[in-house]
Amino acid sequence: MSYIVALSGGIASGKTTIANLFAQLGVPIIDADVIARQVVAIGTSALTQIVKHFSQEILLANGELDRSQLREIIFNNDHERLWLNNLLHPIIAQETQKQFAEQTAPYVIWVVPLLIENNLQHLADRILLIDTPEELQLERLINRDGISESLANRMIRTQVSLTDRLAFADDIIVNDGNLAALTVQIDHLHKQYLHNSKVKNSYE
Repeated sequence: MSYIVALSGGIASGKTTIANLFAQLGVPIIDADVIARQVVAIGTSALTQIVKHFSQEILLANGELDRSQLREIIFNNDHERLWLNNLLHPIIAQETQKQFAEQTAPYVIWVVPLLIENNLQHLADRILLIDTPEELQLERLINRDGISESLANRMIRTQVSLTDRLAFADDIIVNDGNLAALTVQIDHLHKQYLHNSKVKNSYE
């Protein structure tokens, strides 16, 4: 199996931007958010259970999950957020393991926002965490999702603090909006992870 690098960071910290830069270098990306959308697609068991729990009102007119409505519910109700996490996390974990097993590249980037919150560190060979100024994180979240500052703040507060998150880091990538500096950091890490993969494989 490929060497697994878990890429994590707070919401709107730039995980997609960084993953895309790794992808441009030919690195496979396994994205927990993409998997999370796949497991609640129309016709899935998870979507059926979500509708049973929240009612048909949680669906859009085309039958898809109304993500914006669901987000409003779970970020204003800890009990509902816990219920949803307990439903989806085992399903997401199963699909993630399946995708890991299919990889043949030297290493993969596993984008997983709630790595620390869900205690998933043991599944990765190395942990790469994003260091983003909170004011920039807040601004990105408001602009990206078109939400209020109060909701954006609540979403950020539900996650582990940057200080606590960085304590788990093997590597830290600074994302302060400077794309050129970001690219340099990623090129360096790419070479490091290719080397790490060779070392791991030599012991297996």
